[in-house]
Amino acid sequence: MFALKLTLGVFALIFSSTWAEEVAVEDTSVSGRLERANRGVVRGPGEPLVVDDIAYESEAAKNADPCTSRGCMWPKSSDGKVYVPYVIANQYSSRELSVIERGLQSFSSSTCIRFVRRSNQRDYLYIQSLNGCYSYVGSLGNGQTLSLSRQGCIYHNTVQHELLHALGFNHEQTRSDRDNHIRVLLQNVISGMEHNFNKINTLNQGTSYDYNSVMQYHRTAFSKNNQPTMVPIPNQNVQIGTASQMSSNDILRLNRLYKC
Repeated sequence: MFALKLTLGVFALIFSSTWAEEVAVEDTSVSGRLERANRGVVRGPGEPLVVDDIAYESEAAKNADPCTSRGCMWPKSSDGKVYVPYVIANQYSSRELSVIERGLQSFSSSTCIRFVRRSNQRDYLYIQSLNGCYSYVGSLGNGQTLSLSRQGCIYHNTVQHELLHALGFNHEQTRSDRDNHIRVLLQNVISGMEHNFNKINTLNQGTSYDYNSVMQYHRTAFSKNNQPTMVPIPNQNVQIGTASQMSSNDILRLNRLYKC
């Protein structure tokens, strides 16, 4: 009996350790999920130029922030709300739809943004399961694609991330003032992925750099050797890029951009 208990105890310890290791390894950060969902995807006919998870109308548009170069905002209604019409393609399960709808409606409680089902509005978001997760930055006019692939994009933080792109925001690590807050280690970045760390002349709305933004990537994003590609400064031990949802700073800068 003692031997049996000992054997079961050892088995339980091994199982517990293995389970803990698997949980620890699982990356639920936005950047981890986006990297997995977008890795190796082949864009289909009619899909836009996509770099990481941002869609562009042309090659020339890649290095400009739409909010500073052409304007990116969705119009505000006379009641002070910003109504963003959307259509969801008939591709998702009921569970997937509930995750997407939760992400859309999560803006209502803390911002003046209201995502509403499209009736006959000219400008709207067309949410589809295409190849990977991606969105344009800001409003383009007419129906603009926002891809939430069923293969890896249907998570609350991922949905919020892509919607914030559509509302006008870039990644936190591309902010114009990022060099005061993170050090980018390009020597650890996968060859060909360096462009993901280009700085952009962004409108920061007077908000501080936010390591906990849902737009901030994890410290090993696009790493070729599992070593950090970004290190917070001056304190390199600060947690970075682990947001499960929009931060208070994400909400603040969104409200400032749209004058909520």
